[in-house]
Amino acid sequence: MNEKIKKNSFSMILYIFGKRKFVFLLVAGLTLLTIFLDFLSPQIIRIAIDSVIDDKPFPAFIRNFAENLGGRTYFTENLNILIFVFIGMVLIQCLLGIARRFYGMEISEFVSLKFRNTLYMHIQSLPYSWHVKNQTGDIIQRSTSDVDTLRNFLSNDVMELMRCFFIIIISLSLMVSMDKQMTLISIVLLPVIVAFGIIFRSRIATSFKVADEAEGQLQATVQENFTGMRIVRAFGREMFEMKKFDGKNMNYVEKSLVVSRSMALYWGLGDIIAGLQITLVMIFGIYRCVSGGMTLGTFTTFYTYSSMMIWPLRGLGRIITNFSKATVSAKRIHEVLVETPEDMSVKEDANLSFSDIEFKNVSFTYVTDSVLKNLSFKINKGETLGILGGTGSGKSTIACLLTRLYDLGGGNSGEILINGVNINNIPKAVLRKKISLILQEPFLYSKTIKENITAPDLSASESELHAVSRTADIHDAILKFTDGYGTVIGERGVTLSGGQKQRVAIARMLMQKAPVMIFDDSLSAVDTETDQRIRKSLAKHTSDSIVILISHRISTLMRADKIMVLKDGVIENFGTHNELKTREGIYKRVYDIQAGFLADNLEESEESDGMDVTDVTENLD
Repeated sequence: MNEKIKKNSFSMILYIFGKRKFVFLLVAGLTLLTIFLDFLSPQIIRIAIDSVIDDKPFPAFIRNFAENLGGRTYFTENLNILIFVFIGMVLIQCLLGIARRFYGMEISEFVSLKFRNTLYMHIQSLPYSWHVKNQTGDIIQRSTSDVDTLRNFLSNDVMELMRCFFIIIISLSLMVSMDKQMTLISIVLLPVIVAFGIIFRSRIATSFKVADEAEGQLQATVQENFTGMRIVRAFGREMFEMKKFDGKNMNYVEKSLVVSRSMALYWGLGDIIAGLQITLVMIFGIYRCVSGGMTLGTFTTFYTYSSMMIWPLRGLGRIITNFSKATVSAKRIHEVLVETPEDMSVKEDANLSFSDIEFKNVSFTYVTDSVLKNLSFKINKGETLGILGGTGSGKSTIACLLTRLYDLGGGNSGEILINGVNINNIPKAVLRKKISLILQEPFLYSKTIKENITAPDLSASESELHAVSRTADIHDAILKFTDGYGTVIGERGVTLSGGQKQRVAIARMLMQKAPVMIFDDSLSAVDTETDQRIRKSLAKHTSDSIVILISHRISTLMRADKIMVLKDGVIENFGTHNELKTREGIYKRVYDIQAGFLADNLEESEESDGMDVTDVTENLD
């Protein structure tokens, strides 16, 4: 990440603008030219009223030029000149406005594009631990709503702020040159408007932040509900989810109403103050005209400039409001961009062989909960390690540490060695390419089955695709679909059964051709018979690989070369299936329970297949 982005929100914005800063300056120049013409138009009206229609002297800035043309007589006889000049100025203003908006929209879309790309790429590079701590809905809001808020401010309000500033300065300068006393009347309430805007801005910023966070919570609730729609339906939780959404929605509405009421109060009081200021100018201007202290043309021009000044000043309220929103959004975006990404660089000497994996006295803690305690084991190439343990015993943590989704550091201790090399010295990009991981709830993309399986190798041939699918025992099931491998499986694989999703994910893992494979309870959704077929096929496919099987099913683990039983982060038992099934401990209890379950099912089947209950244990083995 560029160091300019990390510095502060302003540096981040300058970086995002990049080469478009020159286009921004062009828009600024067009804006200034438009302002100049805006101020020139009332002067033409003033000249027409005072020096052409009436018989007052021409203003000093045009007097010599007008006299050389022939003075009042010339313009009286050629009124069309003033008309054409006025029309010409209006046309030029229109053209300048079109150009200003055209390039302004270009800046707007470019800023939006670059902000989203920068955010998305950075979020992709952030460590897994960051994603665990942050809600998906909030991340989405920062990448969409916050980006749009900041984009709108940068593309519209920044120019409007500059326009307001120059209009106020130029208006005051011209008004002072025309009538100093009326100028004082025209600005008597301006300090009140400015002070009111500053006070409002300081108070509204907090309200915007609270409302923004409430919107993020609302989006997170929606995202969570839609993602878990199958569970919601299965457990009849629709009413609960609707009440939860209603609560979050009401909270967002209440926070937004605080902002809306504050803005309504500000705009209402601001309009009253601005209206009083215009009224003062009108009253005193009429009095000065009647008393002869000011000409009608000068008063008309003066009133125009006063209005031009007061309403942009009122517009500062909207800009202040948007600035408060943009400040909050910029900080929220900046909070993401300053997060340190993972180092995914690959060194030239990172060509490491995976002949063995060893955990040496590894202790690991999540925040305050100790998960692994002084864990040591070793597995060699061509071996399969089975892991059994209860919830929270540290099974999945082993997989996360091996792929460096979590790193040993801080208060953690021990070493993880791959072929004798400390895992912290192996680039994460190498590890994740060489270690394939499949979870109990695999993620599938909203694409075709073929695109999901070939994701690790887009150049895979049809024969390779079919081979890994057969190994995962999903090929025949795929062919039964109307579109076969071209079947679009829907978001997160919702059109597939749990077992089918797991088997598609296994096929995708095999396509990676990684020397280390980790199955984290990834056969839990298939029946025992399918489990056996997949394991037999995998045994041929993974004979030269290091395989780690994490499961609660004895039938899945029993063929492993070694089986490790975890309890509260420590090894309770370690050995082969035949050793552990007779040794007191968790493994024997699970084995007895599962064997008894099979026996009960067999009795209920009325022994239709001729198998005796006493054969269950042999069948399990």
